[in-house]
Amino acid sequence: MPRLGLYLHIPFCVRKCRYCDFYSAPTDKGARTAYVRALCRHLAAVAPDLRDYTVDTVYFGGGTPTLLDSGDFQSILDTVRGCLSLERDAEITAECNPVTNAAGLMEGLLCAGVNRLSIGLQSTHEGELKLLGRPHGYGEFLSTYSAARQAGFDNISVDLMFGIPDQTVRSFGQTLDAVTALSPEHISAYGLRIEEGTPFYRMRQELTLPDEDAEAEMAEMVAARLTAAGYAHYEISNYARAGLRSRHNMRYWLGEDYLGFGPGAHSYLRGVRFETAPDTAAYLLAVERGDFESLRQNPVPIAGKEQKDEYVMLRMRLFDGVELADFSHRFGTSFEKEYGDVTPLVQGGFLVKTPHRIAFTEKGMRVSNTILSDWLDFGK
Repeated sequence: MPRLGLYLHIPFCVRKCRYCDFYSAPTDKGARTAYVRALCRHLAAVAPDLRDYTVDTVYFGGGTPTLLDSGDFQSILDTVRGCLSLERDAEITAECNPVTNAAGLMEGLLCAGVNRLSIGLQSTHEGELKLLGRPHGYGEFLSTYSAARQAGFDNISVDLMFGIPDQTVRSFGQTLDAVTALSPEHISAYGLRIEEGTPFYRMRQELTLPDEDAEAEMAEMVAARLTAAGYAHYEISNYARAGLRSRHNMRYWLGEDYLGFGPGAHSYLRGVRFETAPDTAAYLLAVERGDFESLRQNPVPIAGKEQKDEYVMLRMRLFDGVELADFSHRFGTSFEKEYGDVTPLVQGGFLVKTPHRIAFTEKGMRVSNTILSDWLDFGK
């Protein structure tokens, strides 16, 4: 049976961080209860159309999914199990903000079926966390991490950020060292981007950001220290212990099917991309009316040149790169016939090429956007 990933968007947060452009808003218990009920109804309604699929990844994203209580997770996952074919060893991830670590939450998540936790830390420095608008301190992160380990979580990811206002290469190095000392199974390290519509965008003239050289040094430091600590650098911003890559996120980069639920969620199913409008009230109303078709908006079939370019763009985010035989089989042409001779990039140390694959080196990954823009038609 073909496999499917589920992305379940939980559009609630304690407060918006200053850099965040994901759809979320503050909430109360009544709103969360109504939303969980609607999400379960939506899952049950579309399940008949998915009877040919086996679900092998479930990802609770947000917002802050751990604003839900463990009973909410149980209800949602019971609905998934009851309506869909969920693999016994499915990866089930929940994003977690340390400020939401209520007593017994970790045990409840494990009991509900969550087996992977993604904890948003960003920095170990209180001043940097405050500048980001994070609602937690480093101590709360440590308590949450410890609670997760004590509960029995053996697959934990920690999110970090570099390029933060007032951050230095030294302070970021301290964050890296502190987190690697905890030995989580997975670490994501993202460079800060100032997105339109965020508080940081409105404050952009006032922010004291690290310069390009400092940010480049931080990026190099991530790769050097994490690989030295035993993590494989498998995607631009992601590092994992052996066998512990994010299976759900891998399906995005491999162009595999996933179905998103909730306001602001995106999907790719049977060669078509679509999305749900980022409007919780409209989502609840559509579910109440049983108007599930209205939740599939802006459908775009991905085919032809666009499919080929997207395949390359996504695969080249991975250090596995493009498998040349797979490319030829899918598209009936060779990679270099389509995108040109890569010998100069290999000689420059930006690419590695074997008889089987083409992939970026660490050096190449740092300038991958420039190289990909030369190959692909996106944005032209």
